[in-house]
Amino acid sequence: MTATSERRPIVLGVDALDRGPLTAAWAADEAARRNLPLRLVHVIAPRFRDPRGYDESFHAELWRSGYRLVEKAAFLALERHPDLAVDTDVVDGNAGHVLLQESVHAELVVLGSRRLSRLEEVLSAHSVTVPVSARAKCPVAVVREPEHTTHEPPYVVVGVDGSQASAAAVDWAFGLAARRGAGLRALWVWHPLPFLPVDEEATLQRLHGMLQESTAEWAGRYPDVELTHEVVRGHPVEELAKASAHALALVVGRRGHGGFTGMWLGSVPHGLLHRAHCPVITVPVAPR
Repeated sequence: MTATSERRPIVLGVDALDRGPLTAAWAADEAARRNLPLRLVHVIAPRFRDPRGYDESFHAELWRSGYRLVEKAAFLALERHPDLAVDTDVVDGNAGHVLLQESVHAELVVLGSRRLSRLEEVLSAHSVTVPVSARAKCPVAVVREPEHTTHEPPYVVVGVDGSQASAAAVDWAFGLAARRGAGLRALWVWHPLPFLPVDEEATLQRLHGMLQESTAEWAGRYPDVELTHEVVRGHPVEELAKASAHALALVVGRRGHGGFTGMWLGSVPHGLLHRAHCPVITVPVAPR
């Protein structure tokens, strides 16, 4: 099935090892809320030359299996949202590279999780959550855990630290909360250096003021979003993971620097892909 549209799609990376329909349902719901098309992409290993001819039948079976996967995901999406524009594709190549190319023209890339440990992630040639989250041209949602829809009132969590990366995350989080009719919990985590004397009360007051400044522009744009500010002391991954326990989603900025993919992503988003209790959305800084 094919949809033609000028609108930037929500792209879902369909993975044979993704556990259950959770990721496809989340992507379909988000596309419907945004009135955007949904593009379903499954990537298979490229064909290689085998003089004995064994590769042809194996490759053909990969294609058949891939199309069954994307058609199943499309059926689920249309069952939830019959009017949704859905496009399906099976592509030869490296999954990470293909999804990064898709991100250039996407509004959002959505991925499931194979629930790999950090070591398994490094050793796996097929894990795409970290490399795609680290280098995508658009925000990336990793749906490792379900969103928490039973908490009243519902809320989104955004991590703030005053950086350009967190400003991009704040912008995206306000829009997400507004579309969901949810509140926004802006969290600044102070991680003091050990053995460094500091006036804790004064520091917390100063950071609370910086947090309010960091969200003030968007609070004015989204007056209907109930905004709360919190400054807590602790490790950013631990505190943000705790805050995600009853959230619809956790939004963080991407602020890594070169080197390995985990460094490109940044240690906090990387840690949250393993520790958060709801979908994690990593937002890149918009190019100037």
